[in-house]
Amino acid sequence: MSGVRLIQFTDPHLYGDEAGMLRGVATYPSLVAAIERARARDWPVDGILLTGDLVQDDPGGYALIRRALGDIGRPVYCLPGNHDLPEVMRRELADPFIVCGTVDLGAWRIVLLDSTEPGSAGGRLSEDSLAGLDAALAGAAHQHVLVCLHHHPVPMSSLWLDRVGLANPEDLFRVLDAHRNVRALLWGHVHQSFDGLRRHVRLLGTPSTCTQFLPRSDQFALDRRPPAYRTLELRPDGTVHTEVVWLDPCAAHSRHSVCSAA
Repeated sequence: MSGVRLIQFTDPHLYGDEAGMLRGVATYPSLVAAIERARARDWPVDGILLTGDLVQDDPGGYALIRRALGDIGRPVYCLPGNHDLPEVMRRELADPFIVCGTVDLGAWRIVLLDSTEPGSAGGRLSEDSLAGLDAALAGAAHQHVLVCLHHHPVPMSSLWLDRVGLANPEDLFRVLDAHRNVRALLWGHVHQSFDGLRRHVRLLGTPSTCTQFLPRSDQFALDRRPPAYRTLELRPDGTVHTEVVWLDPCAAHSRHSVCSAA
């Protein structure tokens, strides 16, 4: 049995206008550049993960998501972030987009959670979401599981950012700890790279396809690092091989140096 290959794009923050800019970056061209880089470098893949903040509070941005990824030829698995409009998102994104829920790919089950809380930049998993997660894990006794959400469930050592993380991580980990098949937990929201381990579960945060936040900053500050995306290879033995790919030439990150084509 072969592994599952995925690309994660997160926090594109699109507007209805493709020239719309967030903190000095035109977000739609930046997302397109990330997609083009992934198609040149990392294809073929089995699916795309979009882990929230697809738009910047602008429902018109979902049309640009469809333009960028609607003809990608692969399923696109989505979940909302705090700048999304979840009901509009579900209405606007149809096939090949799948919004939240559970997907089985080979030896793996992928669970897509909605951690948004209306009116809040932070997140919370509802009792229904937690019960659904518990059922999804119990029903995948012979599969490895990747759990995805938008808000970070562990501290990022950044005072302002940790105030808008997941408000009830203990509830999430109580469910995860009750099962032995969870291999990785993946999120967006933090606009920076994170790679950790908790009880043999890989913890992964991913930079944005637009601007990045300065790590370990107590007050809001931007990093100078470029747009990025994450590759994931979910192997049949339950291990995860992953890399953050930065779009600038030879941009260094945690353990790799990735050079763009000239």
